Amino acid sequence: MCNLQLGKKILYFIFNQMQYSKYILAIILIFAGVMHFVKPYFFIKIMPSYIPFHLKLVYISGLVEILCGILLLFPQTQNIGAKLSIALFIAVFPANIQMAKDFYTENHPYLWLAILRLPLQLVLIWWAFKFTNYGGS
Repeated sequence: MCNLQLGKKILYFIFNQMQYSKYILAIILIFAGVMHFVKPYFFIKIMPSYIPFHLKLVYISGLVEILCGILLLFPQTQNIGAKLSIALFIAVFPANIQMAKDFYTENHPYLWLAILRLPLQLVLIWWAFKFTNYGGS
């Protein structure tokens, strides 16, 4: 009986942390989206050359990031916001690869950060998935 109560407390704690993490993810998305408008040329620089309309796509992806963050905030729109976030994380992955390639070519001091960013996309996808109807939140 005591172990069951402890287990319930642990599960309650984990569940509450995931609920808080939804707001953290939403804030990250909204902040990143705003940065697309504040510093668009940072994002243009990391876009692969084979993708057209760099500036327009930076602005569109910024709007989508802001939208994803806002949709995550409300229980009624959380599922679509999480699914849209997953699609966004997949869509921007080529830019992360391009950034790592460019940093490698330039012998950039933050190459390690660009490389670390690649598997981070999987973490972000998992994090967003937790807020879909399938993810259990």
